[in-house]
Amino acid sequence: MTAFRKTQHLSFDLDEAPLGRGEVAIVGAGPGDPGLLTLRALSLLQQADCLVFDRLVSAEILAMARPEARRFYVGKASRCHALTQEETNALLVRLAGEGERVLRLKGGDPYIFGRGGEEAEALIEHGIGFRVVPGITSASGCSSYAGFPLTHRDHAQSVTFVTGHCKGDRDLDLNWAALAVPHHTTVFYMGLANAELIRRELQRHGMPAATPVALVERGTTPEQRHVLATLGDLVEVIEREAFRPPTLIVVGEVVSLAKTLAPAMTRLARAPDVALAASPHPIPGRVAL
Repeated sequence: MTAFRKTQHLSFDLDEAPLGRGEVAIVGAGPGDPGLLTLRALSLLQQADCLVFDRLVSAEILAMARPEARRFYVGKASRCHALTQEETNALLVRLAGEGERVLRLKGGDPYIFGRGGEEAEALIEHGIGFRVVPGITSASGCSSYAGFPLTHRDHAQSVTFVTGHCKGDRDLDLNWAALAVPHHTTVFYMGLANAELIRRELQRHGMPAATPVALVERGTTPEQRHVLATLGDLVEVIEREAFRPPTLIVVGEVVSLAKTLAPAMTRLARAPDVALAASPHPIPGRVAL
């Protein structure tokens, strides 16, 4: 997001009460591009005393918070957690109990594979007030920036968001027959480790090997890269291109529209070397709109 001179700072009168002391705001930060942050999320960023944030929240978004706000990193990667979920819950409870205005900042949307519901349950258990602010989920942001929609009247009349791994590394037990139907889009979050299973089960339940697939790594950020493949060569493409988390796997006929739509799109993301230089205030305490 670019900060412009000679404009008014964002006020907090967005039809909501200010963040109260001892309250937790569970907020979606979007998929990465700071320009996709909602005005309400930005307002709360500029009020919070403490930020409890995930691995995929960008430095540009963190820079929009008050400089004096305390920052607590609780990021999670596969088999590598800064804090367990239970420890994160306890941290939120402790900070709120100290009377802090707490912002729990999550990549994407907190209620779509973001564990926001689990944290809300923990806050209720301890009698702590909270609010939830939705964010643009990765499926929507990554597909748009990769140049294809998730639904289309000619190609996909429905879309399903699916977790690519289960709690405690249990087997991925999905209704594969429901996902293998035509004119449907399936988005697998966190699915790289189970790519072979995804390919095998979808084909076993009738999906053709030629079905288009998109792999989108670090979508909406300056480091985004995406490759179009087919279901049949999904695993080989992942290995050859060395895809790493966070990568979305999008399966469905609608992916083929990227060949037409993506080349015609105006570039949305800035290049890495100019991502911060574009702003006259690269690390603002408050952002003007």
